[in-house]
Order: sequence, then C-alpha cells, then structure tokens
Amino acid sequence: MNEFEQRLNEVENHLLHNDLDLGYRRLIDCVLDLGEKSFYQEIINYSDQYYSINSTDENKKNLALQLVEKLKLASPPTFHESEILISTKQVEKAYHRRNFKLHPITFNLQSREVVGLVGENGNGKTTLLRLICGELKPTAGEINYHFSDSKPFSYELKTKLVYVPQRIEVLYGSLMQNLQFTLACYDTNPNENWLLANVMLARLGLWPYKDLQWRQLSSGYKMRFELARTLLRRPKVLLLDEPLANLDILAQQIILEDLKFLSQSIRNPFGVILSSQQLYEVEKVSTEVLFLEQGKLKIQGDKDDLEGDFTIIEIDVNNSKDELLTALSKLEIKQIKFNGGSYIAYFDTEISMNNVFAEIGKSDLQVKYIRDISKSSRRFFVN
Repeated sequence: MNEFEQRLNEVENHLLHNDLDLGYRRLIDCVLDLGEKSFYQEIINYSDQYYSINSTDENKKNLALQLVEKLKLASPPTFHESEILISTKQVEKAYHRRNFKLHPITFNLQSREVVGLVGENGNGKTTLLRLICGELKPTAGEINYHFSDSKPFSYELKTKLVYVPQRIEVLYGSLMQNLQFTLACYDTNPNENWLLANVMLARLGLWPYKDLQWRQLSSGYKMRFELARTLLRRPKVLLLDEPLANLDILAQQIILEDLKFLSQSIRNPFGVILSSQQLYEVEKVSTEVLFLEQGKLKIQGDKDDLEGDFTIIEIDVNNSKDELLTALSKLEIKQIKFNGGSYIAYFDTEISMNNVFAEIGKSDLQVKYIRDISKSSRRFFVN
C-alpha cells in the first residue's frame, strides 16, 4: 500500500466513525496532493454541500465516501522523501543597546517537521525567527538553506521561505481577490487559479466567509486567512511568530493539527518553525521543541539537562502541602516546588506516573490536575 492509499484509508475511517470535520479536512489534503483540476472542482462542489444548512451528517458522509472511491482510482502522486531544509551553526545575535544576546544556536529543520519554539517573552524567539528569514543578519555563525541555491536575503529565497509575524499586514478587498492575486504572483496556471483559491478557503475553515472583505474577519480568522494565502505560495519553510495568540483553545488545536497535516504533504512537503506560549498544544504536534532562556537554547535530551534525571510531576490539589507530602511519602519525593498554583514534585526516574496514580488512589487527595512533565519543556519554566 502506497502513502496516498494509506491516507485515503485514514480518511475513510474518519468518515465511517462519523469524525466528519477531520475527515473533510483530510479529504481536501488528499485532493491537494493529487493536484488534478477535476478533483479540485469535485471538492468545491462537495464543500457547497458540506456547508449547506439542508445537508445532513449522513448525506455529508455518503458524498465524501463516494469521492474517496473516485480518488482511489486516480494515479497516486510521487512521494518526496524528507530532507534537511535549514541548518544553523553557532548562530549569534547581539543587541548592544538592549544588553541582550542570542547565544550560539545550532539545529536543523527538515521537511515534514514542525518545530516548536518556546520560552518566556524577551528571550529571543522572534529574533531567531527573523534571523532565519533574513530580516536580521547574525553577529556570528551561519545559516544554510539547503532547498535553494539562491543567496541569503535574496527575493528568490524569500519566495520559498515565508515569515508570518504576529501582527499581520492590512489587506484590502475580498478573500477571493487576495488569494487569486497571490496565486497570480506565483505563476499558478490561470485555469487553476479560481479552483485552488476555493480549495484553500475550504481547507482552512473559511468557506462560510469566502464572500467577505478581509476587514470583516475577526483577528483569529485573519490568521487562518494569512495561512491560506501563505500556503498557496507552496513554501519550503514556514516561520510563524505567535500564530495562536488570537485564537480560542479549540481553534488553536485545529490550526496546529492542520499545520502538522499540511506540512506532511506528499506533493509539497515543507518545514515549520512556530513560536508560541501555548506549550502543551505545541508539544502535541511538534517533532522537536526548542526552549530559549535568556537567549540560550535548550533542546529536549541535552546532555546538560539535569532535569532529565528525574520523574517530574505537576499536580494541583485542594489539599495542603503537608497532606500532599504525606500521601506520596512512600515514593520518597526528592524535591517539591510551588509554581503558580500547582506543585512540582521530583522523584527518582524509577518512579513512574502509574506509581503516583497508585498512591493517590489510596489517599484522600482531591486532585484537580496532574501531568507528567518529565519530557515536556514545561519543566524548564518551573525554576
């Protein structure tokens, strides 16, 4: 079974289990991977049905399953193996007036990877993104772009490497006009222009708003639209600075999930680096999480990561610290900290989350929240 057939089977399973929204989005991904005009039109017709107030869930499911069967008969797209897109080597940036320095940073970004960039405000996340995209020049070190022979800071390179800042530029006109203009600027076949613009509106959940002017969108939907506009450029690298800032929690999860799926495209894979304060949401979809503290980079599993020598549990209870210590006394807590409403308990690595659950089950602790953060970047925030 090839990759395309496997993805169609996943779509089919989503639909059969009535996960219609996820099935719909993944179905569009398969259509985009195939890249055939006839199927662009098919998914546009289906989107009209999907958002129709007269369409039942059963009707949506049956129509989608019919489209899946048609896609199974098509010739599968060529799968492109993952490749290193960007490598940084001892990159530094010093701001003498601000008395801040981004210390030497070395890491790679591959296609089909989503790299999360986290850390408290003012620790260099935006600086690193601007260095990679070419808005800033490093004080030392080098950034190599393996997906293009173009020179750094050139226009040709920037067509394949897209930086989306937290504050999006103001656009004028309708959503369709802006998307079609973007496609025209990037040499899209004129016969596919209108089709692709509609398909991408559907993919990013903007179908009900496609006739609106850009200024009529909420800030959260403006970010979705900016992603739609950016993805039509078929970037090799996508850099996003706080893309979740104006989204509600459900929208955050959907956008991150969509970025993961879309970056793993069979036909046009790309790599993503995104900065965010939404640590847990980012960790769910990230291949790797980079943590910046005072301009210094920490990567999961670093040799000097002393926190990795413990099992670390974050727990919030309606009990006193003494009651918590008594309940977990058999597990020999090595250290406990209080961090903004919750306790951070350190145990030997032999102690697992199951051991902690077992002791809690024997106690009268009233647990509101508990999480194992031993492998999470969250542990870097608790000191």
